[in-house]
Amino acid sequence: MKQIDRLRSLGLFDARVPRYTSYPTAPVFSPAVGAAQQAQALAALDPSVPVSVYLHIPFCERLCWFCACRTQGTQSLSPVEHYIDVLEQELALLKPILPQGLRMGRMHWGGGTPTILPPHLIHRLARAVRAVIPPTEAHEFSVEIDPTLVDRDKIAALAQEGMNRASLGIQDFDPMVQKAIGRMQPHDVTRACVEDLRAAGITSLNADLVYGLPHQDIARLDDTISKVLDLDPDRVALFGYAHVPWVAKRQQLIDEAALPGETDRHGLAVHAAARLIGAGQSAIGIDHFAKPADNLARAAQSGHLRRNFQGYTDDTCPTLIGLGASSISRLPTGYVQNAPATAAYMQRIQAGELPGARGHMMQGDDLLRGRAIEMLMCDFRLDRAALRQAFGPQAATLDATLATLAARYGDLVTLDETALTIHPEGRPLTRIIASAFDAHVPDGIRYSQAS
Repeated sequence: MKQIDRLRSLGLFDARVPRYTSYPTAPVFSPAVGAAQQAQALAALDPSVPVSVYLHIPFCERLCWFCACRTQGTQSLSPVEHYIDVLEQELALLKPILPQGLRMGRMHWGGGTPTILPPHLIHRLARAVRAVIPPTEAHEFSVEIDPTLVDRDKIAALAQEGMNRASLGIQDFDPMVQKAIGRMQPHDVTRACVEDLRAAGITSLNADLVYGLPHQDIARLDDTISKVLDLDPDRVALFGYAHVPWVAKRQQLIDEAALPGETDRHGLAVHAAARLIGAGQSAIGIDHFAKPADNLARAAQSGHLRRNFQGYTDDTCPTLIGLGASSISRLPTGYVQNAPATAAYMQRIQAGELPGARGHMMQGDDLLRGRAIEMLMCDFRLDRAALRQAFGPQAATLDATLATLAARYGDLVTLDETALTIHPEGRPLTRIIASAFDAHVPDGIRYSQAS
């Protein structure tokens, strides 16, 4: 209890800070950066360096109430087919801009629900991407999968197109919790999906779980963890539910009175992490877990773990090209986000324009601060020596902040000439500590809570 009180006094239950899947974060993006900068940065890419591709499918047959992603509901395939038409047009616009010989090291399909696509659209879309950015020999293709909206034919189509990693949306298996978030998903349906994926040769599986949901308690979450461990995933992402009904209006359907209190929410995270670690999974960053032999765990051990818009990754590609509505490209010069609304995105493409609508070009000490934040988020350690080697005298501009952090957090951190290290007892505060290096804090933005 004394430890909880100390974490509370340092802001764990009050602070609202970014998750830092990018720096600067998306709310900082400006409409002054758009299609022109997008085209310039893409044309200047080094064709000898592989890129990653993220493709957004913004459609769901059901809209889960807890979700804050850019999605829209549909019971018809017609808008989905039209969207694929436009994605192909976006790829056609990119083809003459991208340097010849550029290759794709990673591809990820997210949403929304990528498995809303029937097999013929899966084949069509995957081949359209490959025709513009051919894959490398070591190419990895991952897809977010809703187990209730996939079948063997869709899985077979994805496998035929090279999918070798699947990410299963689970959130929670308790029926009471599922009903409270508008997402009914029986365990047996999920198990059948896992069996079908493995039968299709997809051996690398990730499970997405969420703590802090309405009606969750230790017993219910413990049962969910047991069921998930029985599925034997290679990775588990354990996200804290971000209740932001001012951003995602569908969250207004969730009864706030049913959400766990601050200490109960923290207890859920601690308990779930202990169960996963006890089952042999290695803790990765603030909210991921992986089998020790998994590439993600190996990246964490070797200091090569990175963070992007999908969370923690072992992806070493420096450039991420975002396709589709709301997708964000991470380019050598900064970030560019496609028009977030699907209609606006489609209008831009159909007018023959690249869809970049807002972004941020790196300037000043953005790269330095971004790397410092990523180090803390990935390794709980800001390597001062590595920053000095990469950024020279500019790295010293962080010294005053480092001293302030050491004074504020006391024995929860260690600061010396080589590094600032966050000790295990202080790791729940990692996002708050990282935010001290954020020089871009826009007015009026309410981020998710730190706990």
